[in-house]
Amino acid sequence: MGNLGVEGEVGLVRPTSDGGTARPAEPVAGRRERKKQATRAALREAALRLSLRHGVENVTVEQIAEEADIALRTFFNYFSSKEEAVVASVSSAAQELITQFRARPRTETVLRAFREAVMAVMNESDTASRDHIRALRLIRSTPTLVPQQLAVLAAQERALAEAIAERVGLPVASPRDSIYPVVCAAAVLTSLRVVLDRWLQQSADPDQPPDMTALSRQFDAAIGELAAGLDHPGRVSG
Repeated sequence: MGNLGVEGEVGLVRPTSDGGTARPAEPVAGRRERKKQATRAALREAALRLSLRHGVENVTVEQIAEEADIALRTFFNYFSSKEEAVVASVSSAAQELITQFRARPRTETVLRAFREAVMAVMNESDTASRDHIRALRLIRSTPTLVPQQLAVLAAQERALAEAIAERVGLPVASPRDSIYPVVCAAAVLTSLRVVLDRWLQQSADPDQPPDMTALSRQFDAAIGELAAGLDHPGRVSG
């Protein structure tokens, strides 16, 4: 299997005037690494583009490689299957979410930092962000993509648990020493998944720009329920 994991690489952390931390400095990629990133992106975009046009079941690995103008043998250096290549846009967004969460000021609570990280990722207007939304829509209608999505979510949950452990001062090397980071990561990511699914269902037209205001409102309601405590249902109005 290819690179489904959430790497969550962290650069140098710089203190800010409010006592938090600035976004980690991004390591400068060498020419070889930039070429690899460009190749992976080309394959990812070609796989999604063809799958949206023809349906995942009607697309072959050979067609993806040809669309990306990349040798077929090179495809398997990056992805193990066409399904993994299609879901790679979700994997990229999952990695960015962890990066954004780590960059939030330490003065913010875990829930606030996660909320702001989610909105930062979803509000980005670049190609990667649009492809993320397109991939999520495609997954909803293509059961064969679900196993790949679950693998991405599992890796993201582990990475987020480690980041939460760091934020609250628990041992980073062994987040399992406390159940809090694991439970918290599972809860917020499940809330995000539920909200995204409802949001996509309400805005099913791919030609219409996504309603970010609606997403923000729904996710704030979900975060509010978690903050209020699940033993008190309905305390927060949605």
